[in-house]
Amino acid sequence: MLRYKTLEARSNTVKLVRFIKIWVKLVHNVLTIKKKIGIPRALSYYNNYPFYFGFLSTLGLDIVLSDKTTTKLVNDGASLVVSDTCLPIKVFVGHLINLLDKGIDTIFVPSLQSTDYKINNCSKIRGLPEIIRNVIDRPFKMIEPTLDKTEGLGIKEFCYKTAHQLDIFDEHLIEKAIASGWECYNRFIQMAKSGVSQKVAIKSAIQNKQAIKKMELVKPLSVVVMAHGYNLYDERLSMRLLDKLEKMGVKAFTALDITREQQLNSIKELGEIQYWANELDLTGTAAYYLLNNSVDGIIALSAFGCGPDSLMVDEIQYHASERNMPMIHLTIDEHTGEAGFVTRLEAFVDMLSRKKIKAKLLQKSEKKTVEKLEEHKKEEKVLTKV
Repeated sequence: MLRYKTLEARSNTVKLVRFIKIWVKLVHNVLTIKKKIGIPRALSYYNNYPFYFGFLSTLGLDIVLSDKTTTKLVNDGASLVVSDTCLPIKVFVGHLINLLDKGIDTIFVPSLQSTDYKINNCSKIRGLPEIIRNVIDRPFKMIEPTLDKTEGLGIKEFCYKTAHQLDIFDEHLIEKAIASGWECYNRFIQMAKSGVSQKVAIKSAIQNKQAIKKMELVKPLSVVVMAHGYNLYDERLSMRLLDKLEKMGVKAFTALDITREQQLNSIKELGEIQYWANELDLTGTAAYYLLNNSVDGIIALSAFGCGPDSLMVDEIQYHASERNMPMIHLTIDEHTGEAGFVTRLEAFVDMLSRKKIKAKLLQKSEKKTVEKLEEHKKEEKVLTKV
């Protein structure tokens, strides 16, 4: 009997130990589980995601991206906003809905007012959190820090506001996260400037890897593409413009190929003044290649109805016509068909090719004419001596 009680006691002890282990494991999992934050794959994502990733992941958050842009996603966003809302905002709303459908209840929606003193974004990007509040009636927590350098709210204030809205107040951790954000962003920029594609540069930067530019053949034609990152690198919106140019044998230069200083100096050299936040990427980039006469043509890609873009494109079109530089303006909206888009692009590239061939033939003809004139002069000198 005593032996039976002893065995029973041991069995109960073993069960209790097992229960405690399971309980400790469950508590550990609950305490160590990462809070999720959603980032819409739109607007500032294409330029700033490496910084967002480095910063937020160091704060201990699990980052969830929305899916890549699809026709359904665009239509979902367009159905909730007024018809004259620009395409990038419709796309952002669609991506936010996509995150909500995934069960993400905390979403990053920054308000990027001004990126430098009195260098402003458009009203829709400035008021993005308010737009979202007015069109989305589903419950979620919106993380909405403000970047407004005109009012003295720089990157540091932007990051502290983000952390505080996430209930993180450890200053040492926040400073460490800011440093991680810059480290990741600088890796991205370094690779992008070296010729690595934007897509590969972002992926490598967040994985803390170094990508190397692939060797490529010299292409017969080259263009500069002036466009916002969120229009150009969204493959659904741009119709894979860069891939199409690659297949056509055209080397495409973008804002990522030159420095901020080169962009700013080029705007000044054209006699223009920067006002819009993205003017460096558009006007500055196109101006650099235009002034250096280092490309065969300019391609402007913008969303239909975008006021700031129309002003910047008009500026470059004026200066391009003054310098006899071919230029095409491709506009996109949710109804843009790929067939018409490709037809215009192919016609432009064909025109550039014929223009270059004609220029080479003219150059050869002029060279032959000069050579004949030189020979004629020599003959005249000989006859004069005789």
